[in-house]
Amino acid sequence: MKKIMVVGVSAGVGKSTFAKRLGERLDIPVHHLDRHFWKPGWVQAAPEEFRGAQEEIVKHNQWIIEGNYTATYDMRAEQADTIIYLELPRYVCLYRVFKRFLKNIGRTRPDLGTDCKEKLDWAFLKFIWTTYHPRKVNMKKRFAAFQSHGDEKTIIELKNKKEIEAYFQSIDKVKK
Repeated sequence: MKKIMVVGVSAGVGKSTFAKRLGERLDIPVHHLDRHFWKPGWVQAAPEEFRGAQEEIVKHNQWIIEGNYTATYDMRAEQADTIIYLELPRYVCLYRVFKRFLKNIGRTRPDLGTDCKEKLDWAFLKFIWTTYHPRKVNMKKRFAAFQSHGDEKTIIELKNKKEIEAYFQSIDKVKK
């Protein structure tokens, strides 16, 4: 497990936090796709710039790339040996998005691009609400394709806080 994608069913599922914890435990650099996608002031990077940043990352021997971004999913999946998929309930994702907003009002989170102060709007909430179930279906299809590339491709699905904590405990046991 050296080239790891951390993806999730929705914003607020905990991808960034999970990836950070995993990187600390495995001593593997973590790359947050939001940092490459969002330019200062919430301006989107050009598609070729965003893709180019990821092409540079996947050249390395070890990485954890956190984020969904379906337009570049295949490029990352081709190089990854492991996908870790977080699928917590939609209400948990929405709760966490609100909590994150309140905690970070007026500040830029470390997993975002420079000068992207925390924001929350109706369009983002609607996006979470309307894409949750279709993403669950699409992820299953992507995972089948990923595993068809060989036995060395691993998918780990974690669907609640208990499973997430058990996963980290299993990593800690292996490291001892």
